[in-house]
Amino acid sequence: MNAIVIFILILSWLFIVFGLVAIFRLKNIYTRILSAATIDTVGSLSILIALMLINITEYNYVIRFILLIGFLLITTPISSHVNIRSAYLTGVDIKRLESKADREKAQEKERDLYG
Repeated sequence: MNAIVIFILILSWLFIVFGLVAIFRLKNIYTRILSAATIDTVGSLSILIALMLINITEYNYVIRFILLIGFLLITTPISSHVNIRSAYLTGVDIKRLESKADREKAQEKERDLYG
C-alpha cells in the first residue's frame, strides 16, 4: 500500500513541476491560466487520493477527503473560468506575450517608420 501511495505522490509532483514549466513557457495568458487550473486540479486531487489511501481504515478521514475532492472538482473550473472571463472583459489580448527584446525591436521599427 505504501508503494502505491509513494508512486501517486511522485506522480502528483511530476504533474506540478511540468505544469509550472508550462506556465513559464506558454506565451498566451489564457493558456497560462488553463495550465494553472490543470496543475491545481490534477496535483491536489492526486495528493488527496494518496492521503485517503494512507488513512483508508479511518472512515472519518475518508469521508473528509471525499468531500474535499468533490469541493475541488466543483470550485476549480469555476475559479479558472472567472479568471479567464475577467481577463477577457478587461481587454487582455489573446495575442502572444512579448519579451523585452521583442518590444524594443518593435519600438525601433516604429521610430524608423515615424521618425
